[in-house]
Amino acid sequence: MRRLPSLAGVEAFVHVARLGSVKAAAEELALSSPALSRRIQSLERFVGRPLFDRRHQAIVANDDGEKLMHLVGPILDSLTDAIETLTSPSPVMRLRLGVLPLFAAQRLFPRLAELREKHPSLHIDVDTAAHGVSRLGDGLDAAIVLSREIDPAHYARRLDRNTVLAIGARRLLQGPHAIKDPAQLSEMTVLIHREMPDTFDAWRDALKIKNLEPAAIDHFDSGQLMLEAAAQGLGIAFMHQSHLDDAHDERLVRIFDVDVESPYSYWFVCRPRALQLEPVRIFHDWLVSLSD
Repeated sequence: MRRLPSLAGVEAFVHVARLGSVKAAAEELALSSPALSRRIQSLERFVGRPLFDRRHQAIVANDDGEKLMHLVGPILDSLTDAIETLTSPSPVMRLRLGVLPLFAAQRLFPRLAELREKHPSLHIDVDTAAHGVSRLGDGLDAAIVLSREIDPAHYARRLDRNTVLAIGARRLLQGPHAIKDPAQLSEMTVLIHREMPDTFDAWRDALKIKNLEPAAIDHFDSGQLMLEAAAQGLGIAFMHQSHLDDAHDERLVRIFDVDVESPYSYWFVCRPRALQLEPVRIFHDWLVSLSD
């Protein structure tokens, strides 16, 4: 029978590879950093090669580490689920879901109680880090992303179609200097989400004012903070109609009476074979039912 490396070493390796930090992985595993480093060194001795590039401020999986991570990461997740199911007082189904914070806050969490009532054994680990699609199968079972389109190698279901709006503070429409003409954007800051970089360009092109350039463009990776910045009068946010509607924020209004089709949609994405997993299938069917 072939020998296997220590499971503790494999667990340490996977945590460090995912977090990119020995310290963070040690905290998650309730170990000291030296103890975790020894486990990784033991695994590297077993496989006969280094698995990480060690840098001054970070530790990054090298090509061999990436290959091993791709192979053992999902297996370790399945093993963790199996142990949890065995030791839990009631059967547990675990879904590891990547989702943008704004979608989670506006459209997912207000309805999750309904899903829990129908499927009390289904539990969801929520991951709001970026690049959800690239991490499918490596820590994530499925993801909800904003995108123009999805690689056909993945299973994808479009959840909505939307329009791009200019969203700003209500007071910008009041007083002698109220915003009335899109040309006034040349004196203002435009707010853009990094997951939707072309929203302003799409809006501007639809209005056939290609020479219009804002005074500045500020980029955000948080839709919630972007809406708050707009409410505080820090700029005009170019986001979706649903983002404004679901915010229920009386401080925010549509600045111009213009609807422009968005190049972006929310998508549910997973690897095709992941749909065979019961937690993924249950969540997918429930989510799709909400958008139908």
